[in-house]
Amino acid sequence: MASVTFSPPLSSPSHVAQALRNEGFAVLAPADVAAWAGCSLSDLQALRADWEELPPDAYLKDGGRYRHRRHSCFVVQEGVVQQVPHRAHWQPIEYNALHGGMERWFEPMRADSLQHPAWGHLLRALADVCDALFAPAGTALPWFVEAHQFRIDTTDGIGRPTPEGAHRDGVDLVAVFLVGRSGVKGGETRVFEASARGGQRFTLTEPWSLLLLDDARMVHETTPIQPLAEGGHRDTLVVTCRRGSFQGSDAMRDRT
Repeated sequence: MASVTFSPPLSSPSHVAQALRNEGFAVLAPADVAAWAGCSLSDLQALRADWEELPPDAYLKDGGRYRHRRHSCFVVQEGVVQQVPHRAHWQPIEYNALHGGMERWFEPMRADSLQHPAWGHLLRALADVCDALFAPAGTALPWFVEAHQFRIDTTDGIGRPTPEGAHRDGVDLVAVFLVGRSGVKGGETRVFEASARGGQRFTLTEPWSLLLLDDARMVHETTPIQPLAEGGHRDTLVVTCRRGSFQGSDAMRDRT
């Protein structure tokens, strides 16, 4: 049976903040992501090679071997991007019932990727949106940013992009960039209003398309993927932005 997909409801780069205010989410096509970030699409594509060598995720509680990832953290304010000392990823169980409450130490992102100009463009664009949505007028807050490179593969027959199910992340803004997908079916994105019944379902298929979410308002998930060809996989870059601090910063010390 053919896999049925729904096209995403696209926003224009100039109306990202407005879409987030009105709908709680926004979706951009790849060329519009580049325009919004102030770089070229080829610059974004140059980041893609990093996904070919992601280490396995050793923390999956469902026993799966389908997820590979790297993780790094930053503070962004007034156009300045500063990487912070490597730290664990931590979420409360209220937001991640499967993996919450535990320190997860993933390998950091590669330095050559972080030095690429496109990387700074992406983080600054996200911080600008956060300031427009959440900061007092005329101010630029420090944004505590966590970046996750994911590959979900189908080596064991099925891969789960969100094994925790429909969830929020406990941050202000969530950005999900589809870096690529190959030889798979499924992977449908579903977003729901946290306080109402309204929702949307669609499939991101084009490399460097982007979903932005107001995390306080929207619940999201991605359905499992299944193989259509050997080596089938789905690659994403997930970036979260939070006011005040990283999650768990009061309970953890940075690794030395």
